[in-house]
Amino acid sequence: MTRSLSAIALLLLGACAQTADLEPAAGETLPPAPYGAQQPLDAEQLLELDPQAAPERSVELRRESEEREDDPFDLPPEI
Repeated sequence: MTRSLSAIALLLLGACAQTADLEPAAGETLPPAPYGAQQPLDAEQLLELDPQAAPERSVELRRESEEREDDPFDLPPEI
């Protein structure tokens, strides 16, 4: 019984996703255009992350074996 209720709740929760474009709240406006921009940014442009906020991953792998440095915090477990 509880499994079916939780499954129904999950389906209802998943069904409430917004599919319409984002719009400012009633009586509100979008932020002013950045300095030097010809027109204000739309909602999609405002949601894009800066490169500093989401940096690209470094996929460089180690090509040579390296000895591990001594780690003073790598202690055996206490019994």
